[in-house]
Amino acid sequence: MAEVLLFHHAQGLTPGMHAFAEDLRAAGHTVHLPDLFEGRTFNSIEEGLAYIGEVGFDEMRERGVRLADALPQGLVYAGFSFGILPAQKLAQTRPGARGALLFYSCIPISGQWSFGPWPDGVPVQIHGMDNDPIFVGEGDIDAARELVEKADDAELFLYPGDQHYFADSSLPSYDATATALLTDRVLAFLRRV
Repeated sequence: MAEVLLFHHAQGLTPGMHAFAEDLRAAGHTVHLPDLFEGRTFNSIEEGLAYIGEVGFDEMRERGVRLADALPQGLVYAGFSFGILPAQKLAQTRPGARGALLFYSCIPISGQWSFGPWPDGVPVQIHGMDNDPIFVGEGDIDAARELVEKADDAELFLYPGDQHYFADSSLPSYDATATALLTDRVLAFLRRV
């Protein structure tokens, strides 16, 4: 079974984030679900991003990176939207990563904002909706396609729809059908890493 470090999205550690972690735990995986916002949750992505901006995006990312220091190597790093910042950095830079799960977002692996090339032997899945104005409209899908093209074990899964946080069962954007398929794919990934 895999050990997963899972980072929440910009609305915080919502009940839907807990539910997703519990689904992975029910399948026998160990899941660490830290609260990067120290108990705060937000009613919208914009409110959450405003809070992240107050604290600083770099500081928020590094909070997640520092949390990994207390955990063993050999983790799967997972993040939802904003949460992919620490997850992707750890997957690309911390030795011993077993894999990465990137939901709704992806950082380019080349260029100014890159953490460097994708490491050999680290499988990755990227999940997003095909008409999500953030994932598609802001270029994350292009970063995901580059990653799939250049990494030796990378998959991009697109789901029909235009919601960003579609796998958070506590939010109005939730899509049960897409989430069921996403969860099946994630569990298959975790069984093989």
